[in-house]
Amino acid sequence: MRTLRDVIDHHAEQRPDALFLIAPEPSVTLTYGELQRKCRALEGFLQASGIGAGEVVSFILPNGIAAATLFVGTMYAGRVVSPLNLIAQDALLAHVLAHSETRMVFAPADLANRISGLVGKCGRSVAIRPTDVDDPGLVHEPATPPPIATESPALLMYTSGTTGVPKGALLSHRNLIHAAEAVVAGHGLTESDRVLSSLPLYHVNGQCIAMLSPLLSGGSAIIPHRFSASQWWTLVERYRPTWLNMVPTIVSYLLSGPDLTAQQNAACHALRFARSASAPLPPEQHRAFETRFGVSIIEAMGLTECASVAFANPLDRARRKYGSVGLPLGIEARVVDTRGNVVDDGQRGEIQVRGANVMQGYYNAPEVTARTLTADGWLATGDLGHRDHDGFYFVTGRLKELIIKGGENIAPREIDEALLKHPAVLEAAAVGVSDRHYGQDIAACVVLKRGEVCTEEALREHCLRELGRYKSPRTLRFVDDLPKGPSGKVQRLKLLDLL
Repeated sequence: MRTLRDVIDHHAEQRPDALFLIAPEPSVTLTYGELQRKCRALEGFLQASGIGAGEVVSFILPNGIAAATLFVGTMYAGRVVSPLNLIAQDALLAHVLAHSETRMVFAPADLANRISGLVGKCGRSVAIRPTDVDDPGLVHEPATPPPIATESPALLMYTSGTTGVPKGALLSHRNLIHAAEAVVAGHGLTESDRVLSSLPLYHVNGQCIAMLSPLLSGGSAIIPHRFSASQWWTLVERYRPTWLNMVPTIVSYLLSGPDLTAQQNAACHALRFARSASAPLPPEQHRAFETRFGVSIIEAMGLTECASVAFANPLDRARRKYGSVGLPLGIEARVVDTRGNVVDDGQRGEIQVRGANVMQGYYNAPEVTARTLTADGWLATGDLGHRDHDGFYFVTGRLKELIIKGGENIAPREIDEALLKHPAVLEAAAVGVSDRHYGQDIAACVVLKRGEVCTEEALREHCLRELGRYKSPRTLRFVDDLPKGPSGKVQRLKLLDLL
């Protein structure tokens, strides 16, 4: 199958009444036949709205039928979908809205005015479409679909960088289908499989693993609005998934939760496996989860730039390795030194990947693309690690100084700059610190201006205004000086000694 439209049409024609999606709140379902009809209605609406093939359409919605339909349907219609991060601050959203050149934004009524104000700064017309979370409300007649090639762009996903300015990874139908096929093959997925995933549909893991992999296999997905530790096992009992799509934060919260009922325990033991990615899973939590719940975890790793698919441990539990992201999944991989030479097994270097799921490039950023993708297709991941003699890869650090909190990329510089806006702050530097729930959380060291006084409480209030709760530092330390190298650059890893 060449495009996602081909995949949806195939299932709709062969198994129109088979379930594709279950939205537990308020228990709404979507069959493959209904999915196709909604995709065609969206296609008609976009054509009537003057949005042509290859143009960008965005949505900012919590999980639900509307978000799922808009995510899949926009690509079905031959347009490019660019989901917006629901928890992003205004400055980041304004940048993405302007840089992506989006033509339309679907948003719930309570966000429509906010988005309208942000697109007003773009210097061009952007339509805002108020949308209910569980129904996109499109009843337009299907239009004649524009042709789609396998190399046609489909998904524009923005990912944080070390500068704090997000970059738009542009992925084609070919990229997305290859990634989903790799997951289907690697995890042995069939039309009988059903995944439970609460990861948001503005996150590449929630999109490509939890939505597109079931779509390729003909299976189904349970997509609650958000993660709830108190409801997770109830959903397992009620809807009987065969696998779980998680991040380490979810593993941590479930381990801290109550014991299972007899009915939940029975449903739990019927699971084939759980999958954990987006951040390193501590081996002790990995073992504890398997022991307590009787569900084996496949640890995996992916990047936005390769549609969330790069490595995964084998389906065979006896072959998996704790602490490893696994074997290459549908790609080639290598470890190189600072000069680009491949290093021997066991030696640390930067991990690079190459394959049909690697992005076309960063949108409207040829220089950044050239620094990240080699001429022969190798993607520099920015992750430090090594390969062992069995071919398993281990990630031990990052060249990029990103903080990965609960699977979300946060640029330290973004935190630095927010702190520096406070009139009493002279210098500030943020760093990621270990956290049992989020994998990493944010800490920051602050140097005050001479003669200035500022309390920790006042600085926290400042951070909440500038960054929001999720990106505000958990730990703040007032210090006399920041550790710096000969060039004057802050040495972030040495900040850990001050915390």
